[in-house]
Amino acid sequence: MSAEATNPATPGPMTPGAQRRRGRPRIDLRRLGRAALLGPTARDRLPDAIGHVAEAHRAHHPDADLDPLRRAYVLAESSHRGQMRKSGEPYITHPLAVTLILAELGAETTTLTASLLHDTVEDTEVTLDQVREEFGEEVRYLVDGVTKLEKVDYGAAAEPETFRKMLVATGSDVRVMSIKLADRLHNMRTLGVMRPEKQERIAKVTKDVLIPLAERLGVQALKTELEDLVFAILHPGEYAHTRELIVSNASRGDDPLAEVAEEVRAVLREAGLQAEVLIRPRHFVSVHRVSRKRGELRGADFGRLLVLVNEDADCYGVLGELHTCLTPVVSEFKDFIAVPKFNLYQSLHTAVARPDGQVVEVLIRTHQMHKVAEAGVIALGNPYAPPSEEPVDGERADPTRPGWLSRLLDWQEAAPDPDTFWSTLREDLAQDREITVFRPDGGTLGLPAGASCVDAAYAQYGEDAHACIGARVNGRLATLSTVLSDGDTVQLLMGQDPTSEPSREWLEHAHTPVARIAITRWLAAHPSPATPPEAPAATPRPSADGPAARPAAADVVVDQPGATVRLAGCCTPVPPDAVTGFSVRGGVVTVHRVACAAVARMKGAGRAEVDVRWGDTTECRVTLVAESFGRPHLLADLTEAIALEGVAIVSATVEPPSQQRVRHTYTLQLPDAAHLPALMRAMRNVPGVFDVSRAQHPATAP
Repeated sequence: MSAEATNPATPGPMTPGAQRRRGRPRIDLRRLGRAALLGPTARDRLPDAIGHVAEAHRAHHPDADLDPLRRAYVLAESSHRGQMRKSGEPYITHPLAVTLILAELGAETTTLTASLLHDTVEDTEVTLDQVREEFGEEVRYLVDGVTKLEKVDYGAAAEPETFRKMLVATGSDVRVMSIKLADRLHNMRTLGVMRPEKQERIAKVTKDVLIPLAERLGVQALKTELEDLVFAILHPGEYAHTRELIVSNASRGDDPLAEVAEEVRAVLREAGLQAEVLIRPRHFVSVHRVSRKRGELRGADFGRLLVLVNEDADCYGVLGELHTCLTPVVSEFKDFIAVPKFNLYQSLHTAVARPDGQVVEVLIRTHQMHKVAEAGVIALGNPYAPPSEEPVDGERADPTRPGWLSRLLDWQEAAPDPDTFWSTLREDLAQDREITVFRPDGGTLGLPAGASCVDAAYAQYGEDAHACIGARVNGRLATLSTVLSDGDTVQLLMGQDPTSEPSREWLEHAHTPVARIAITRWLAAHPSPATPPEAPAATPRPSADGPAARPAAADVVVDQPGATVRLAGCCTPVPPDAVTGFSVRGGVVTVHRVACAAVARMKGAGRAEVDVRWGDTTECRVTLVAESFGRPHLLADLTEAIALEGVAIVSATVEPPSQQRVRHTYTLQLPDAAHLPALMRAMRNVPGVFDVSRAQHPATAP
């Protein structure tokens, strides 16, 4: 029995992707295997085994030269001869099936040639040098890009490092990822021969990495089938329920989609618009999502109408007729022609309501838009140097390289280890939408949806963003935690201190890998100073004048029974400040910082000093002054930063703004005096704050 026949993900008559392939006979891998084993009958004839590939290729490229395919097949078949898949077919059926997938999507000859050879270097004696000699540098590059790294050399890091290598290669040629996606699709189709635990592991990687990559490259035909196959493996119960819904709907006599399709055809004929109106059934995952969103499904929920026209202007003509002659659902309208998605997708989306209340979704696009919507970058053929232009010094230039790929290539270089790369890659690919924000200089930044000003800072300045102190969004001051929207204008405010430090709290607002990695790397290189085992509290020391005074700290020291220590409010000393004390009424010793102005006044008045030292108590009180630019929510952000450091606020005052500057004074109770430097750093890192210092209050001599 073939691998496909034993695959638990295969849903019988409703095989994932079957709707898209309706009317085309399913390829029999056993027959391909027999044809492959027979080999070519003559050197100048196309082998029977790749007849389907050639037919599909010529449908998109009528003038294509098939000789490279013939030669690639001969090399692949001879090198894989004797190798078998776990499903029992000759191994050559796998590269044949992968190549057929790409040919049906319209891939050009170079991609198909590399696809036939994509496993030869990994699994046979064929070398990359041999591939280059026989098929050229482009084919060699593509084959190398999809070749796995050896587990013998990389161990547990082999899979993440293979993907890293593949993504770097994709940065220079997106056709590398096209081959990988088709390869994974065929492996998923035949996954039933694997152990359940291996099926689950492969399905999870497909879900977390390959499906998002297919979405970003716009290859919807591969993405939707991969989604269904993963759904069947990871959620078999929900998959079975969804399958029952689809089968039950198909058995009904009436089809509201067919009725509306006929109505649309009549409207467009009467308007003189040439258009093809098709019913496009939803795939399994799409039906599942709609059922969770809408509850009980009705006939119109199981598919959408697809209207194909010849010119862009006709799309809007169709839209106008539908909205005039039928009942439009205005809230469902989206124009992805004027504003294409980041993955090249273009269409008009609308919906019309039936008298019985059912809503029918309608997609309107040109035939070329449809080709790109299905095949994404594969539909672009060779998107690189035009035939009349050779690449300069062997460099490739990809005008279609999207912003998300550029960002991914940037941050992957900074990922310190395979585990960080792998987890960050999954997190990055989980972002399903991209926004564009504008800079005051006219430039733009492409960011994932949900990105904050922190992300914008690191996207624009790299690690120099450590010095960012705030931002203006659409002309108004904003915190670095502000989430940006598509079309915002962002001006980042940079401090002048070259030793500025990022805050640990920035990690909570950083969504892009480049920001998170840069902040994490800085924090790892600059750990907070370790807390000493015994941070002292102020304790009087014996003096020449008599016994020592007693501290006012929570544990009292026994040097001078009855004496009380009070930390002066004018300078709020904390360890390890140099301190001195003065006796006041009631047997109290007031402790001042040596540099306090009150000390000079008291000494000048002839007051005797009491020697004091820091004792065992770690808790202390301190007054800090924060100087900042005026902006909304600054007080809330500062108090939040203080609270996050585990510090209690005893009192706080805010002076009226002066020349757009604000002065905040906080008296704070620290559980540990050694934490003061970290607290001051956290306050300085609040956007808009440009200085934090210890208070020096005017005071009269006690």
